[in-house]
Amino acid sequence: MNDKILITDDEENIRKILSRILTDEGYLVSAVENGEKAIKLVPRLNPAVILLDQNMPGMNGIEVLERIKEKYPLITVIIITAHGQVNLAVEAIKSGAYDYIEKPFDNNKLVLLIKRGMEHFKMNSELSRLKNQLAIKTSFDSIVATSAKMKQVIEEAKCVCETNAPVLIQGESGVGKEIIARAIHNSSNRKNDSLIAVNCGAIPITLLESEFFGYEKGAFTDAKESKPGKFEQAHNGTLFLDEVGELPIDAQVKLLRVLEEKKVTRLGGKNSIPADVRILSASNMKLDEKVQKGEFRLDLLYRLNIFSISIPPLRERQQDIPILVETFIQQFNKELGLSVKGISKPAMELLLNYSWPGNIRDLQNAIQSAMILAKCEDITSDYLPARIKESRDQSLQLVTEDASLDEHVKNHSSRIEKDLILEALEKCQYSRTETAKFLKISRKTLFNKMKMYGL
Repeated sequence: MNDKILITDDEENIRKILSRILTDEGYLVSAVENGEKAIKLVPRLNPAVILLDQNMPGMNGIEVLERIKEKYPLITVIIITAHGQVNLAVEAIKSGAYDYIEKPFDNNKLVLLIKRGMEHFKMNSELSRLKNQLAIKTSFDSIVATSAKMKQVIEEAKCVCETNAPVLIQGESGVGKEIIARAIHNSSNRKNDSLIAVNCGAIPITLLESEFFGYEKGAFTDAKESKPGKFEQAHNGTLFLDEVGELPIDAQVKLLRVLEEKKVTRLGGKNSIPADVRILSASNMKLDEKVQKGEFRLDLLYRLNIFSISIPPLRERQQDIPILVETFIQQFNKELGLSVKGISKPAMELLLNYSWPGNIRDLQNAIQSAMILAKCEDITSDYLPARIKESRDQSLQLVTEDASLDEHVKNHSSRIEKDLILEALEKCQYSRTETAKFLKISRKTLFNKMKMYGL
């Protein structure tokens, strides 16, 4: 059983206090004063939880978090942030942090958060083990969605399945880009061959060429035997380039050459090897903006972007949240041996009103965490992660500050009006004419209101 915790904070007093509190709770605690030492210690220590200070000299918390998550995605990372810097903590959650705690922290709250973080690590480890045992094939029928926006995404993706056209899938982190890519592959004429997924942002620059193209025995010091690259492994199948926008320019040139010639040469090799692969790629960045900055090749973008699919963030398709929650409850009951029956109405309201910076992955983690606490009860608001409840509290606080009753009423009315327009747009398949008729207003009025609300 892994009960190891790594504390990373540049303040000696904080390290001592945290070490004492958590050691008294029975955990095995180590502490370092900066991010560089933490990164070096992780592979040797193998902690379940890392308490990571956001503000440190040298490498800051988010940089350390990203470096650790690249190689050790199962580790639970909890960010320690200064009071009033919640926006930084939200950025950390987008980058993979489990949760955050503000200084000065409450000891009881800290202990509870660590306990939940430990459970999160154990459950993720078990899920990883189960997923490695089962060959899970994703199909379009397995994608959970009720919103018009996601149904449109699915229909667009289905249209391109039977072709060999490269597809660029765009969207924020956590929206489900890889799920769409796997569904396309599993519905294509290449479904009986491999889909090889590569996270372009997680491969060190020095290893990119050998990872993509492979190497022959003796090509470099540690090349004790030959190894095929990702293109060879995906031959006759599909190569999924996740976060393709992270590729450095030199690697983009070599990738473009392979796409044009449909063959690769291993490092240290002389013979060309056929590479008949279909390319699916994904990015959470706007690649056209990277082209303008000189960070991405326009000719490569043309090659990758024959067909484009854009997946909307979860906050723009709130209709999908209830069915996703129901699906996750069924999934985790089965995988984790729990017996949670459902979710309370107030808890669902919190989920519907949260902005979900980490999208579906964020929602999935929140439900998993809440179910671990609920065990055999319904999920209530008390079981949801602190960041979701605090988001509600901050929203309520805004209503009480420096505003008259008329202003409060106006603000709430605007919010209700925006939600009604969104709902009507969904029902009318985003036809402005039909939506205006449905709402019994003119098309011009609808257009002006959509413009006002940024719709």
